[in-house]
Amino acid sequence: MRNIRTTEKLLKDELAATETYRQALAKLREDVVLGESEYLAPIYGDHKDAVASLQAEIAQLGGGPYEDSWGWGTWAEIVEGGANLLGQKAILRVLLEGEKIGVEDYDEALQDPDLPLEVRSLIETKLLPAQHAHIRTLDRLLDVASA
Repeated sequence: MRNIRTTEKLLKDELAATETYRQALAKLREDVVLGESEYLAPIYGDHKDAVASLQAEIAQLGGGPYEDSWGWGTWAEIVEGGANLLGQKAILRVLLEGEKIGVEDYDEALQDPDLPLEVRSLIETKLLPAQHAHIRTLDRLLDVASA
């Protein structure tokens, strides 16, 4: 079995992201005035796709299925708590910070000499570009929310 630890870590991160976006969308949809959810739903979908892609790569490499983000539920708790206390801007800031950390994690993974070529290609062609697009979207939403 090839080294898949880095890929498993990325999967855990993506599982955490899907849970965080699920909770953020639920909170934002409670306020019918907010339009952020229509912009966040595609990002949520991207993270779900990333989970499926990473799970498939891990299976190809001989690893087992992971469906739990383990201790990474903290982001989701922050989103839920932030939404209750501070509102939509707090949610957007937390999501933006999570996306930036995701970029750092993907960049770090690309430095791993044992990263399987298939995973490297997935990161470079799909996952990392999506992270950058998410950051641009969240930046725009924060600009609008601050205006």
